[in-house]
Amino acid sequence: MKRLRLLRRWFARRFGFARLMCLALLVVFAGLRLWDPPPVQELRLRTFDMFQLIDPRDKAGKRPVVIVDIDDKSLAKLGQWPWPRTQIADLIHNLTSNGAVAVGFDVVFSEADRLNPDMVASQMRYLDDATRARLRELPSNDQILADAIKRSRVVLGETGQPQVGAELDKTLPFTGVATVGEEGAERFLFDFPGLLRNVPVIEKAAAGRGLFSIRNDRDGLIRRVPMIMRAQGNIMPSLSLEILRIVTGTPTLLVRTDKTGVRAIRLKGVEIPTDKNGQLWVHYARHDPSIYVSAADVLDNSLPPGRVAGKLVLVGTSAAGLNDIKTTPVYKSMPGVEIHAQVLESVISGAVISQPNYALGVELLAALIIGILVIIVTPNLGPVRLVLVGAMFAAVLVGTSWFFYSQYRYLIDFTYPLLSTTAIYLTFIFASFVREQRQRMQIRGHFAQYLSPVLVEQMAQSPEKVVLGGEERELTIMFSDVRGFTTISESYKNDPEGLITLMNRFLTPLTDVIIEKRGYVDKYMGDAIMAFWNAPVDDAQHEINACETAVQMLEKIDVVNKEREQEAAAGGHVYIPLNVGIGLNTGIGVVGNMGSDQKFNYSVLGDSVNLASRLEGQTKEYGFPIIVGSRTALAAKDKFAILELDFIMVKGKTEPEVIYAIAGREDVMHSGAFQRLRNITIEMLGCYRSRDWPGALDAIERGRRSEDADTLEKLFGLYEARIKEFQLNPPPQDWTGAYALLTK
Repeated sequence: MKRLRLLRRWFARRFGFARLMCLALLVVFAGLRLWDPPPVQELRLRTFDMFQLIDPRDKAGKRPVVIVDIDDKSLAKLGQWPWPRTQIADLIHNLTSNGAVAVGFDVVFSEADRLNPDMVASQMRYLDDATRARLRELPSNDQILADAIKRSRVVLGETGQPQVGAELDKTLPFTGVATVGEEGAERFLFDFPGLLRNVPVIEKAAAGRGLFSIRNDRDGLIRRVPMIMRAQGNIMPSLSLEILRIVTGTPTLLVRTDKTGVRAIRLKGVEIPTDKNGQLWVHYARHDPSIYVSAADVLDNSLPPGRVAGKLVLVGTSAAGLNDIKTTPVYKSMPGVEIHAQVLESVISGAVISQPNYALGVELLAALIIGILVIIVTPNLGPVRLVLVGAMFAAVLVGTSWFFYSQYRYLIDFTYPLLSTTAIYLTFIFASFVREQRQRMQIRGHFAQYLSPVLVEQMAQSPEKVVLGGEERELTIMFSDVRGFTTISESYKNDPEGLITLMNRFLTPLTDVIIEKRGYVDKYMGDAIMAFWNAPVDDAQHEINACETAVQMLEKIDVVNKEREQEAAAGGHVYIPLNVGIGLNTGIGVVGNMGSDQKFNYSVLGDSVNLASRLEGQTKEYGFPIIVGSRTALAAKDKFAILELDFIMVKGKTEPEVIYAIAGREDVMHSGAFQRLRNITIEMLGCYRSRDWPGALDAIERGRRSEDADTLEKLFGLYEARIKEFQLNPPPQDWTGAYALLTK
């Protein structure tokens, strides 16, 4: 230990503590770069974004790709998407007739056409048997589309899924992929547990199949596109890569790998550099509307001559309602299909960008060399020279990085060595400041006995006063309560400690979710929780966060129930499940410290709070565990499956309120089962409010016969009882459809 102290003192005298700290910083920053946490990644990505903004890909020359756009004009002319498969067949026929080299679809035909003749024959009520028989003899729309695909060169789109759906049909064709290099590199590829494919008759007819799944970075931008992925256990190409494979006549894709992952993908005569995950850095050109043609113009044969001749054609959508708008470094609202077009053009023109394998080594070496130069030179320079030398080093780093990008299209990051150098520079400044402060203290101590005492400023620390009162803010308020908790508590009458343990067991995970989603837990009321969002900290997404909290709370309760059920079975106890009702409402409330001078609490008051409490109480009446007010539903409608329940009048309020249920997240919202139940509910409510009692009852009966109808049974029963009462005692002429709540 003594020798170590002596060695440290020798280094301090020889090099100075500041230099030792800076050398340690070099090591720390090197470790930080090797670790590469998200903030470091995002800073690097922003740098590459800036390069593309300054020097995007040149669009000069003949454009090889045309996008057939399912745009708002097409939807207005041909009706909502999806269109009948016969129209898609006509689209393919017209494109091929006009000389398209290949047609790729950035959409998936995962279900049979709802207008297939046999389905129409089954669904139409008033057809005679002869007409039904003739309809069933007609070829299906899917077969007509498959025949059109066979006559053309078509690549179908598929998409990876976050969950495994149906078992994968191994009889359907897959693209051949061979790996050259290190084995096991497929573990670096993006892996989708599930795969959504086209209906088999269409899938088998296509020349190729590729995934159009795209993953954005943490900030939501699309910078890289996976060229090869795993989906439900199979290695599959992207849509753009499959199109290139088909047009180049490549039978099997060749994937080059090394120990770090994927390096490149080879086609006949073309090698595409990728990152280790098989992603291509997209070299974007600026958004160009001239490569778009409307699908409506293709179908009515109004395209200019030669518009698609000799071109690769991608079929996709820019319509806002179809939700395929992406954000890229060069354009904030780019249709997803254009990203695939950018990939194709970039590869075909040879204008690809890449981050070479040696990029990390260059960055570390640059940081080491410049850092050591700064450590050597900085202590011996004056302020002006120090600034000039620092500017020179920064210019060298930026210039070198730009040179690699502009000349070779290599992405070499300059921000890491610049940050490392800046940290070393600031360390020297801090060390200089500390040294000067120490010198001043020494001088004051030395002359204090000779001079009058200097007045020393004292920091007066006073406790922050807590005042009663508050402010008006827009808030989202939550009330949650356990259904049937009295019955559960009675089962613990001989075990009060067990009841307390149970309460803590389910309140803890629910509280964790509220806090994680930026909520404020106001109070616990036995088994109930009151919480609110957007105070005391501002939260621009308070409605979304509150709804996500409610959904996650139900998921947490399911986990607790499963554990309790297993414990009850193992111990031979009676199992009573915990069921939670949650009410959410958004509105103006007064929030602040409320109570007395002796005791107070940060809480909220107002009509919006009362409505949230009433909505929680109505969950048992309507059969949905989450009920929300209209303002909450309006803010959350794009993120959650929202179902209108009723038009209610709450006691004490003069204006009625539309209330909604949250049935799940976006995956539920987009599911066919939910859409069907939602449509039935809308029809029922429309008939009910227009006093069409038979129509409403008919909608209820059809709803009960539909898939997943059990989720709406309580709602159907509630309205059925109301309607029967109204049939006996009709509502007054000025009835608006609002229902006065009689229970809390």
